[in-house]
Amino acid sequence: MTASALAASLARIGQVQPHLSGPAAIVLAIVAIGATAPGIWLVTQHLTTMAHEGAHATLASSFGHKIDGITFARNAFGATTHHGPSGAFGRNAITFIGYLGPSAYGLLAAALIHAGHSVAVLWIGLVALLGILLSLRRSFGVVTVSVAFVLLLLIAGFASVTLQVVAAYLVAWFMLTSGIQMIRIHGSSAVDARKLLESTRVPARLWSGLWLAGSVLALVFGAILLV
Repeated sequence: MTASALAASLARIGQVQPHLSGPAAIVLAIVAIGATAPGIWLVTQHLTTMAHEGAHATLASSFGHKIDGITFARNAFGATTHHGPSGAFGRNAITFIGYLGPSAYGLLAAALIHAGHSVAVLWIGLVALLGILLSLRRSFGVVTVSVAFVLLLLIAGFASVTLQVVAAYLVAWFMLTSGIQMIRIHGSSAVDARKLLESTRVPARLWSGLWLAGSVLALVFGAILLV
């Protein structure tokens, strides 16, 4: 791990990297799906929650809200507290976006990979994790987010191009598939669904249905881009 290796990796952000073959992409999709299996999910769901809370924080910031803090618990539940000037629409939009966060990042990653910018996927992930780190309150997230950041930095900054491309594909597939898994598990009992029910009187099942439909569409379009 040298400064020259890091500089070379940074230079790759604007360069074009080769695509993996269709069969290789499918194998990595299977690996990503395996990472959502019972048992393994106890660990990997923390990454999905980071994308979920990151989506809340990103949209809240775009509405001019101040992010008071983000917390993550040992059971992978997270919370983002914020305050700002937006009305009911803004607050509901911020609440709604969380469960589409993982799928949105996965689709963005797939689009970048399709365009040949796999390394950029990793550095965007690092910037996102850094933003979460800077907003963290004292919680179990100090451990999980820090570990995720360091591991991704090692790959993005010092790994070979081939390994970086493989990692980018894995990130894209995992976000696309784990977003669906999280929605499937939480369903209409999700805290965000209950908040939206209280605010809009629209049934929680409808909100979870919209999340599921959006995440499935993201997976379909993402798969088209990746395979």
